[in-house]
Amino acid sequence: MRFWSPLEELVAGILSTAGFVNAHAHLDRAYTVTPEMMALTKNHLHEKWKLVDEIKRKRTVEDYADGIQLALDMQNWHGVNTVCSFIDIDDVVGTKAIDGALLARQRYPAVNLLLACQTLKGVLNDNEKLLRDNVDKFDIIGSLPGADKGRESEHIDVVMNIAKERGAMLHVHVDQLNHPREKETELLCRKTIEHGMEGRVAAVHSISLAAHPKSYREEVYRIAQDAGMMFISCPTAWIDHPRSEEVMPFHNAITPVDELLECGLTVALGSDNIHDIYKPYADGDMSAELRFLLEACKIYDPDVLKKIAVDNGLKVCGA
Repeated sequence: MRFWSPLEELVAGILSTAGFVNAHAHLDRAYTVTPEMMALTKNHLHEKWKLVDEIKRKRTVEDYADGIQLALDMQNWHGVNTVCSFIDIDDVVGTKAIDGALLARQRYPAVNLLLACQTLKGVLNDNEKLLRDNVDKFDIIGSLPGADKGRESEHIDVVMNIAKERGAMLHVHVDQLNHPREKETELLCRKTIEHGMEGRVAAVHSISLAAHPKSYREEVYRIAQDAGMMFISCPTAWIDHPRSEEVMPFHNAITPVDELLECGLTVALGSDNIHDIYKPYADGDMSAELRFLLEACKIYDPDVLKKIAVDNGLKVCGA
């Protein structure tokens, strides 16, 4: 007996039109996990930022090109039409990763690949010059303020100035640790207004927003509206958040997408990491990401979900 599956119908509707937009990924790291690394996959996120250095030193431009081409092929298999991938550029990897990404994009045009710089080693050092010297290779300016710990505001100033000079969109990792001490989303919104970047900035993750009291969340949403802030949620990225004895509002470890939508804010969908030291079992299946999002946030309207999975993704990428 055949039964009606709303999930099947939702995914089929997305695939029959434009296909999924993966608004945030790290394809330069995809498919790099090995059996030897598995013991390290439980390390803290900040420790993993350093653990990937050995891989980056060993890989060649061709290694990156082959790996990213494989990732694009798998994204295509999962029904992804457009993907925005952060690509590391720093004093460890140099330009190997971005040069490989450009080769992969040329070799595999079936997926529209947009490239954003990943400032994993910060920008308040010699890495700013490396980025500026190679900024024309990127479509979107990417940022990780936490890489310049304690100087996050200065970090955002630098990347916003680069984005303004380039007339580019800016995607910024914020509030990743699901903790009420983090207030990076608020900082990003205020900096966006200060720099006159309204409507051109996307906050990636913003998980810790949900860890704050409702009064604070509502304040941030108001500032986000003024900033024209857009958001990219990667639902499975922090689902592995360990238990904590911290007292905070009960919530899922995910961007508070339902509240953002209620405030008229744009939310897109991303996969984040794929089969690497960060997320060894994640496969980049956007239908799985959409399923996690709709269940965690109780968003069951298919039109809203399609907009998140496709239209909003194109919007945040400027595509």
